[in-house]
Order: sequence, then C-alpha cells, then structure tokens
Amino acid sequence: MSKHGYESGRLNLPFVGHCTFAKSPVCTDWDALDADVAILGAPNDMGTQWRSGARFGPRGIREASTLFSFGHAGAYDHEDDVMYLTASDVRMVDVGDADIVHTDMATSNANTEFAVRKILEAGTMPVVLGGDHSIHAPVIKAFEGRGPIHIIHFDAHLDFVDERHGVRYGHGNPLRRASEMNHIVGMTQMGIRNVSSSNRDDYEAAHAAGSKILSVRDVRRLGTEGVLELIPQGVNYYITIDIDGFDPSIAPGTGTPSHGGFLYYEVLEIIQALAKRSQGNIVGMDLVEVAPVYDPAGVTSILAAQLLLNSIGFIFHERACAR
Repeated sequence: MSKHGYESGRLNLPFVGHCTFAKSPVCTDWDALDADVAILGAPNDMGTQWRSGARFGPRGIREASTLFSFGHAGAYDHEDDVMYLTASDVRMVDVGDADIVHTDMATSNANTEFAVRKILEAGTMPVVLGGDHSIHAPVIKAFEGRGPIHIIHFDAHLDFVDERHGVRYGHGNPLRRASEMNHIVGMTQMGIRNVSSSNRDDYEAAHAAGSKILSVRDVRRLGTEGVLELIPQGVNYYITIDIDGFDPSIAPGTGTPSHGGFLYYEVLEIIQALAKRSQGNIVGMDLVEVAPVYDPAGVTSILAAQLLLNSIGFIFHERACAR
C-alpha cells in the first residue's frame, strides 16, 4: 500500500512556504527542464475588452493550488479507487512566468510563445495559467510541427472574431488565429451561449474551419458520452479553458461573467473521459481569464486549481496505464 507522505519530512501546510503551483519544485533554468509537466504563467490581460485583472490570474491560481498540497504522496479518489498525481505517474515543476511587456502585445506574445517552445523542446507538457484568452494564440502557435491537434475549448464565448479596428490578438480572437494554423485540424467548442463575442459571420467561419459548437444545454442533452462521440479520434488534443465557461455562481472572479454556464463535474467528466479514451494523449492545456479581484472569497482561483490538478492527474494516470 502506498504511503501518504505524512511520516517523514516537513508537514509544509498550505499557508507555509512559497506559492508555486501545488508547491511543485521551481525550475527557472529552462534549458535544464526535466519534468513531465511544466506550469507556466502568462500574466497578460492587454487583450481584455472590458474588465481587466486577469494578469493576476497566475498568482491567484498558484496560491489557491497550495490548498491541495498537504504533503500527500498522490491524491486518492475513492470513486475511481485510484491514486492520482503520484511521483511515479507525473513529475511536475513550476517554471515561472513568460515576460510580459506592458502595452507591447507583440513582444509579450513572442515571449509567451518562446517559453512554451522551450517546454516542448524538453519533451514536457505545458500547462499555462492566463492571463486573458489572448494568450492562447501564442501558446498554440508554439505547437507548430506537432500536429495534427484538435482543440477542446470550454468557454462562454466563441472567440472567433477576425479583427476589430485592426486588432487581431485580443481575447476575442484566439480561436480564429488558431484555426489559421496548419497544425490545427479542428475544434470542439463547448459552453458557447447567449450574448457572445462573435456575430453570425464568425459562427459560419468557425463551422467552415471544422469547428463543432455546443452550448451548455447541448452538452447537458448529449451527456459526456454523447459529447465524446462528436470529438474525432486519432489526433492530439489540446485543452483551452476560459473560466467564464463556468457559471458565475461558482466562478465569479472573471472579467466577462456569463450566466447559464457549466458546473464543475460537467467539464471535469469530459476531460476525464477524453483522457481515458485517448490514453492521455492531451499535449497541453491553458486556463485563462481568472481575475481574482472580482472574487474576494477566492473560490474562482480554487476552482481553477482543482480542475487543473484533477485533469493532470487523469492524463498522466492514463499515460501510465498505457505504458
């Protein structure tokens, strides 16, 4: 039987020490990266059209993630009867943040892309903490030559605007920019609803690019297995999660809340089912638009951290089972 990790070393409670993601070791030398997962912050919210503040998302998520780092040697899930996030399954490090240059979106995006490329060159899976959703464009660009990739997108908004007044890299554009890349072969976009960031032309462009668009009510009607049947097989998967895909009753800390959103298990069960079906073939993730200032209780950051840690656990458990 595996030990839970309380018997030796420091207790190292959540409120003690440095706020790396889940208290993972720090790796600031990106040329010496040796891990299965690298947590990267991209604290850029210059693409925001309304309420800013997502630049503090990486700090908020990292702090919240310490709640789940009590020194266990993994995380036991009694429903699955599985120990997730064990040292034998996954080695995780926190590589800090991409350098963001205020008011300079081009340089900030280039720095973000560079950071993700360094992670990929090390054979490591990037998990990127935004920042607003504009950060997805440079992150997914870093995967050039690593396709075919199908994007799994959870969001209230389609994010398929081509441009507005010449702006092509705001937080309403990233999935449109991704669709223009040769290594992206399709998207499943879930949670899209109500007053949105896109007009009819953008929806038609998304469909033409091979996107399957599902509302929250579509997902609930189909169920997890029904959704999975619509996602193509035989490709790599990349997951991008806008926290406003969740209902603001559980995720109020975001710049553009939209009522009628997902609850926690609706998203988690799709990710777990995809990880199981693909044997963990999920090559990267980002989670964006957490703006802690709008949520004094911190539940949005906790939701983000919990979702990411469970997702990482599922992905690498399935990879280990497939070995």
